[in-house]
Amino acid sequence: MTDRPLRLGFPVKVMGRPGLKSNDTRRWQQNPHLKTSLEYLDAILDYMVQVGIDMYRMSSDLAPYATHPDMPQFHAMVAESDADLAALGRKARGLDMRLSFHPSQFVLLNSPDPALTAKSIWDLASQAEMLDRMGMGPEGVLVTHVGGVYDDREASRARWIEGYNQCPDHVRRRLVLENDDIRFSAADVLWIHDRCGVPLIFDYQHFWCLNPEGLALRPTLERFVRSWPDGVRPKIHFSSPRTELREIKRKVTDKERAALKAEGTAKGPLTKGVVKATSRFKTVLLPPIWTGHADFTNPFEFATFMREAQGLDFDVMLEAKTKDLSLLKLRGDLLRYAPDVAARFGVEPGDADLAEADEMLDEGVEDDDTPDVDEGDQMASGAA
Repeated sequence: MTDRPLRLGFPVKVMGRPGLKSNDTRRWQQNPHLKTSLEYLDAILDYMVQVGIDMYRMSSDLAPYATHPDMPQFHAMVAESDADLAALGRKARGLDMRLSFHPSQFVLLNSPDPALTAKSIWDLASQAEMLDRMGMGPEGVLVTHVGGVYDDREASRARWIEGYNQCPDHVRRRLVLENDDIRFSAADVLWIHDRCGVPLIFDYQHFWCLNPEGLALRPTLERFVRSWPDGVRPKIHFSSPRTELREIKRKVTDKERAALKAEGTAKGPLTKGVVKATSRFKTVLLPPIWTGHADFTNPFEFATFMREAQGLDFDVMLEAKTKDLSLLKLRGDLLRYAPDVAARFGVEPGDADLAEADEMLDEGVEDDDTPDVDEGDQMASGAA
């Protein structure tokens, strides 16, 4: 373990610098390639240097169609990009940046379908190969979830170990397992770790969303941190829950329209604006779902957690919806409200990076409503 400050990281999308793409998104007809994605990634690393960020989760689609079973013309792109991967890896290592992957929600090592498990292992092997060719050390990990329950939690939990044991060595060296928010708790992944030794990612928000065993925070976090090999700094995930009302657009039903005509009002949830008998649609206001990630990280919640975790070393991947912007704002917030926590991340008053970040946030940025499938907080349909 080094004495370097703890890292803060963000996943995939860059929102603070318009025009920076995370991967080649062209359709297969246009022959997208990993080499193009690596050019985009190189520009992201340059941006991270400018704003003082040193941890990043790469897109799970970095090598487009590289494991598509019906498109063999793309299967060799990782090997074809060996020199490019090596060059980018040298750059990242020279900058002391920690890079990782979080394969998509369709990667399921515990599927009862052997074909889906085999395809999932192929996906993991491809991403592990990219990290190997980049020369990234053991901190460059692949984060995954247990998967689906498939009507039998215990059997599904045990089947994950079977899938893990089928993975090639270069995958098992990098694979780490995360507790999730609706299916497999911290206790579940600790059970798996005790039987196969896979290192664990502690997800703070998921811990509170799913903890039927009533585990205490600090001792659980300690067990997760101890699950990592000696000399490899663990990392965790942190996010705050959404708290604002959700706005859902719905059709006005015939029953509601009749009630509006007769009584001027209709039973139902709170709505945004007045709904009339002639309205075709209404905007319903619903309470938040606590598994949803907030746009920004609550600095008081984060500082409280880090003080609870005093004496434990781990890097933190922030999973807020505003990505790098949440990280930049959190650094300034910590300096103001919790300078002792800021110091653990190497954040000191007067940093040039902070000044640039403050200016960027004051000027505002463009919104991005594109769905993010790299967060790993949703499982494939049918996996429940």
